[in-house]
Amino acid sequence: MSYQALYRVWRPQIFSDVVGQTHITRTLKNALYQQKFSHAYLFSGPRGTGKTSAAKIFSKAVNCERAPVKEPCNECDSCRGIQDGSISDVIEIDAASNNGVEQIRDIRDKVKYAPSSVPYKVYIIDEVHMLSIGAFNALLKTLEEPPKHVIFILATTEPHKIPLTIISRCQRFDFRRITPESIVGRMKTIIENENIHVQDEALHAVALAAEGGMRDALSILDQAISYSEEEVTLEDVLAVTGSVSQKRLTQLVDSLFHKNANQALQTVDELIQSGKDPGRFVFDMIYYLRDLLLFKSAPNIEGILDRAIPDEEFKTLAQTVNENWIQQSITELNRCQQEMKWTHSSKVFIEISVLNICNQENQQESLVDSPAIEKLVLRLNELEQELTNLKTQGVMSNSETQEQESKRVTQRAQRSHFKVPIERIRQVLHQASKQELKHVASQWAAFMDNLKQNSPPAHATLLNSKPRAASSDTVVISFRYEIHCSLAMENKPTIESLLAKAVGKQLSIVPVPDEKWAEIREDFLKNQQSDTSSNEEPQHEDPIIVEARKLVGEDLLEIKDR
Repeated sequence: MSYQALYRVWRPQIFSDVVGQTHITRTLKNALYQQKFSHAYLFSGPRGTGKTSAAKIFSKAVNCERAPVKEPCNECDSCRGIQDGSISDVIEIDAASNNGVEQIRDIRDKVKYAPSSVPYKVYIIDEVHMLSIGAFNALLKTLEEPPKHVIFILATTEPHKIPLTIISRCQRFDFRRITPESIVGRMKTIIENENIHVQDEALHAVALAAEGGMRDALSILDQAISYSEEEVTLEDVLAVTGSVSQKRLTQLVDSLFHKNANQALQTVDELIQSGKDPGRFVFDMIYYLRDLLLFKSAPNIEGILDRAIPDEEFKTLAQTVNENWIQQSITELNRCQQEMKWTHSSKVFIEISVLNICNQENQQESLVDSPAIEKLVLRLNELEQELTNLKTQGVMSNSETQEQESKRVTQRAQRSHFKVPIERIRQVLHQASKQELKHVASQWAAFMDNLKQNSPPAHATLLNSKPRAASSDTVVISFRYEIHCSLAMENKPTIESLLAKAVGKQLSIVPVPDEKWAEIREDFLKNQQSDTSSNEEPQHEDPIIVEARKLVGEDLLEIKDR
């Protein structure tokens, strides 16, 4: 069989051919040229992004007869021998099928022997995360202190499954998903050399379907070439990948936005009946809506659109739909995508999502429709006027109602006349320390989040509060208004319980209004200064400290003697 797949024929032979991984190839080239390469590397990243190819190129460059070089020459006997596999000192191992302890022990026993043909033995272990725990343990010592003539390159798509003891012994390089633009650029180079005619729209469709993998892109392109006649068109790629054309996506989104459920459901049925993959269809919809949202928000960033081509129909649709509707639709389709993983009835979930999106549009219109808001405001004004009239006419003459109202007035009066515990606050200030206050302040955000989940009323009371001073068992909290102090005392058990969980110990809260706190603190500081001046000779404070105190306040200022 003379024919070879494109991804095999066009496998990178030098670092410059590795697309979209400049952050890695540049580092490796410099390390090779400066002779500062490591004894062990870990290449991690999605499939088809160049991990094994980079490992093979590295093994050629480090053993090239013209070394030190940044790129292998691919002309010397070493480079050619490593490329065709005739040199046995570069060993590629598939850990998926050689994952036992015995295979790794065999490697450990053979690494001590010097290479026979080239300066360095290179072990490339692909899918290394498939090794057993015993195999990893057998590899540890060898990986940490291999002979000078041995280099290990571990490749994996799932680095989280590799023990940290292995990772810490390697230089790690994370390969990224390749951008659609980079994939298209590489494919254009290939089709020019292969003299194949492919439409630009078809190349973009291939790049999107590849999901960041160069190997997947070339496999899809190869399949589309076989499917097509003289030129690879967008329709050929859509037929091969099961994707949906932009024209149909535009029609579907337009039907959904205008609540034409019949047309939308008919479009979905036609697509599924024609053999389109349901998962790919939802994927295309999500990316199309994403591009629609980006284009609508910033029309000048056409270069980052992944799925859509900004033609006239696309631009018209972008002017029609609104951002909130697009975001809600993406959320609904994402939920549909997750549920489709656990069912064989994919079409049912897609149809339910279509109906939900139409209903969301109805809800959205009722919220953003300005005449509806105007009617609501007028009705509220009428109700307020009726309530005022009823109070004026003395409708609340019922004794029970008057008694309830009297209780409410009394409670409001009590809340609004909060008695500030001045002496208690002074005691706390005498015992307070900046370390205690910093500890409380560092946990305050987490405490507020927990309080919001467990007691929304208590959380609302503390929204505009701030811890001002803290001792080992008490914290002073200032509030904007006196009534919030009273409300905080009503919710004191809940607040203190959740605060204790946040800071790790029980603290009693002492609320105080902001204005009163400023007076108490100023009075306390004056007394402290007078006590200090009576016991010590007067000293002039450093002007830098004075200015710092003005800028950040006493609570956040910490002075250290050098």
